[in-house]
Amino acid sequence: METKILVVDDDSNICELLRLYLEKEGYRVTTAMNGKEALSLFRSEAPSMILLDIMLPVLDGWQVLREIRKESLVPIIMITAKGETFDKVLGLELGADDYIAKPFDTKEVIARIKAVLRRANLENKEKIEEVKYDKLKINLTNYELVVDGKVVEAPPKELELIYHLASNPNRVYTRDQLLDEVWGFDYYGDSRTVDVHVKRLREKLENVSNAWSLKTVWGVGYKFEVR
Repeated sequence: METKILVVDDDSNICELLRLYLEKEGYRVTTAMNGKEALSLFRSEAPSMILLDIMLPVLDGWQVLREIRKESLVPIIMITAKGETFDKVLGLELGADDYIAKPFDTKEVIARIKAVLRRANLENKEKIEEVKYDKLKINLTNYELVVDGKVVEAPPKELELIYHLASNPNRVYTRDQLLDEVWGFDYYGDSRTVDVHVKRLREKLENVSNAWSLKTVWGVGYKFEVR
């Protein structure tokens, strides 16, 4: 699944600096320059992690952190010019996962991001792996596909394929990418295997809902389209 990071800082230079380094690491980056915009992007983008400054206009970092923690346990690293112990303790007590003071070294920021994401991923492995859409539930923990309220039989690779696509809505995958990410890098089969699995899934999923569909992107591959 794509790792999305929301960077929140009222200094545009810092936002762009972090965007540059994080995108080089393969992360998808969104930026916000005030607390209200940060909350809006948190809700619309569902980031995998947030880098959050304290001194922000409209809503400060403490307010943003409190609001997010009412809704989500998304990893949050506080980044601020303040370095006092009080601020660090307060941030951690309010639910921040880590704390970095400006001026910072970008390599340290990236190392801390990776460490926090590793911890979060280990915790998430203990949670139920499930995605839900209108009239569709895909549970990878129990390997169960529920369509329009009914459990539908699906072989493991079919279920893994639709789970992978539905976990990354509107992202287009080539057949080779799907073979690598669903079947594994050591799979040497024909890419038409993907077509066969998609065909079988369509027989189970087509016309179930107008809110989503399993789409072919001609000349490229497939995507789970959410309207």
